Amino acid sequence: MIPLEDNFFRVIDYLRLSVTDRCNLRCVYCMPASGLQPFDHSDILSYEEIIRIVRVAARLGVRKVRITGGEPLTRKNLSFLVSSLKKIEGIEDLSMTTNGILLDKYAQELSAAGLDRVNISLDSFNPDRYRQITRGGDLSDVLRGIEAAEKAGLRPLKINMVPLRGVNDDEIEQFARMTLGSEYHFRFIEFMPSGVIDTWEPGKYITTEEMKEIIGKKIGPLTPVKLRKNGPSKYFRLQGAKGVIGFISALSHHFCGECNRLRLTSEGKLRPCLFSETEIDLRSPLRTGADDAEIERLLRLSIAVKPEGHNINAAMSELPGPGRQHNFSKRPMPRIGG
Repeated sequence: MIPLEDNFFRVIDYLRLSVTDRCNLRCVYCMPASGLQPFDHSDILSYEEIIRIVRVAARLGVRKVRITGGEPLTRKNLSFLVSSLKKIEGIEDLSMTTNGILLDKYAQELSAAGLDRVNISLDSFNPDRYRQITRGGDLSDVLRGIEAAEKAGLRPLKINMVPLRGVNDDEIEQFARMTLGSEYHFRFIEFMPSGVIDTWEPGKYITTEEMKEIIGKKIGPLTPVKLRKNGPSKYFRLQGAKGVIGFISALSHHFCGECNRLRLTSEGKLRPCLFSETEIDLRSPLRTGADDAEIERLLRLSIAVKPEGHNINAAMSELPGPGRQHNFSKRPMPRIGG
């Protein structure tokens, strides 16, 4: 098969697939404190519609699928979707991003259905701070979920942290040190503005270079390592460490030139870029009798209009204050898919 390329010669082989906009947490960097009005159930793609889209995408060369939300484990019978996607010819890697709250309950079932691995969002190992950042989450639920994922063989297990200045940045060292004794991938993600976020302030943003400096001064030098399927994350290892440290630098060192993905929102909109408002509707054609050739045309169209890069860096100096709408993405992350 000839690789599917966009206009900038990037091979598009990765689909991030949101299955719900609902979440059981209200993380300060993701949602407003009041939460979001969820979509009606009728607006959300059915599993059968999702499977059909992925089947067509796989014929075009998509090889990697990540299930996201909202929180994907809040949707019932997710193991059916996992099992169905795993059976699609061409899909080689099937993963999921979760906050881990329900993972203890479902890890073994999902692994048996064919899920390869999970990314778990965890922004503090301090129970009170975790509750504050997530607006009510219980850290013990996540820790049980991590243990269950490891026992279920969902490896490599990746822990994602968003450092916020003055909130949890004093834990960067602790997170990094944990790679010395575990094989986990600890990944630090730059705080990205998206939608209306009560806590957004430019002063809370910490660059990857600052994070590396903290780790280098307090622990030791970081040596670059190349991992298979490492995506946007750039990985490093501390001397003698079992695990690795990753940095996702969407703002300071954006990875647009290597972007290989499309996003499908839970209500059936294809987004060629996280920070672009361009969306292509798949739900309406699916529900009005479109054949696979039409779905393929729309998938190809979304790749054709994929921009060369986002515009965040150019506008960083004009970011508004807390609780106000900025012009990067008018949709909050749960409405797009993590």
